[in-house]
Order: sequence, then structure tokens, then C-alpha cells
Amino acid sequence: MNIIICKDYAAVSAAGADIIEKTVREKPDCTLGLATGSSPVGMYQELARRCREEKLDFSKVHSVNLDEYVGLEPTHDQSYRYFMDDNLFNHINIDKANTYVAKGVGDVDANLAEFNAILDRTDIDVQVLGVGPDGHLGFNEPGDTLWDGAHKEVLDESTIDANQRFFASRDDVPRYAVTMGMGNIMRAKKLLMIVSGRKHDAMRALLLSDKIDPHCPCTFLRLHRDATVILEQSLADEIGYKG
Repeated sequence: MNIIICKDYAAVSAAGADIIEKTVREKPDCTLGLATGSSPVGMYQELARRCREEKLDFSKVHSVNLDEYVGLEPTHDQSYRYFMDDNLFNHINIDKANTYVAKGVGDVDANLAEFNAILDRTDIDVQVLGVGPDGHLGFNEPGDTLWDGAHKEVLDESTIDANQRFFASRDDVPRYAVTMGMGNIMRAKKLLMIVSGRKHDAMRALLLSDKIDPHCPCTFLRLHRDATVILEQSLADEIGYKG
């Protein structure tokens, strides 16, 4: 596991963008696994700038997203399709027909069948990850067991609490999501975790312990042969990580 410590969030975002840019330039028709949430926003903004100002070309790139809320139309401003359009796709020269975010409305079983079929035939070159305060990846919540494939997940109360700031009230936060499973994530060729915010417990479990713990899903990154974690110096200092 490669750990990159940066001076601040801007540097974290730039370091993540460097890895994505290298992949896109070396393999113009690569497939990117993408994540939502606040952590990768700065990286997406930097990639958009490089596309606009430095001719970083996404025209042949494909993408597939980690997850989507159940019950939100793609036009809802808190859906993850809307998030990706607003934070990245509208600002780069990607063909949106080559982007996939699972459906959050309609027949959940049919949506999951489509999601799993796409994942089964897709080789993800780089999977971008954020991480929840409790260590969840995508919406793979902590528990005694984790799923291999895409599935419907009941969101933990802590996840609902963390996401309520994006909604008018806590009651408006969806209680379910569809998400890649841990197997889907681990089968990506490369994992890229962008860490920002109050993720101290998750990072202690990942960086300061040898356990692989389903109650902290991010610890599974230790099993991957090409995983990179990027975090700020201040967070490393606060948890006592020395590198």
C-alpha cells in the first residue's frame, strides 16, 4: 500500500489528479471507477482544469460509479448522477454515453442486475475511493460480512448523520443505496483513496493496525496489490502516523 502525505487538501487533490492523468495519457480508452462525496471534488476540479488548459483528453474514457441512492431521480440535486455531471462530466470532454451511474429509481432488482452485468464485463483501471468516518467504502457499511457484487444496502445511522448536511433535513436522506460490492472494488487494477475531513478512526484502523476487519471495510485496501492512499499531513500527525 502506497501512502502519500500532502501538506493540504489542494495538494491531496493535485496528487490524485496526477495518478488519473497518468492513466488517461498512457491508456486513452481506460475505464475509471469514480466516487462521489466531498473528498474527490478538488481532484475533479483539477482534472477539469487540466482538460481545459492542458489538453488532458477524456474523449475515449469510460467510467462507472461506485453507488447511487435508492429513490432519487438522476435530476435530483443530491443524486450521484447529478453530482458527477455537476462536478466533473460537464467540465471535461467525456462522452456521457460512456459514463455509468446505477439507476436509483424503478425496479431495484432490475437495476442491480444491470449494474452487476456492467461490472462483470468491465475492467476498471483505477477505482477512486473516498472513505466514511466508520471506514465504509461506497456504501459497503461495516458489519460481520461484506458483499462481493453490487447490492442494495441499508444505510447505517452514522452514514445518514454524515450525509444529512446535503439535504434539507435528516428525514430527507435516503435510507437505501445500491453500491458496488467489496469484490467489485478489489478487482480494480488500481485503487486510489482520497482522504479528507474527520476520518481519524478509519485512518487509524487502516494505517496503524494490521487487522483486516469487515467492521472497517477500508482495511481491505491492505489486501490489494496496487492501492494508494492520499491524506493531509495534519491528519497523519493527529493520528500519529509516521510513514
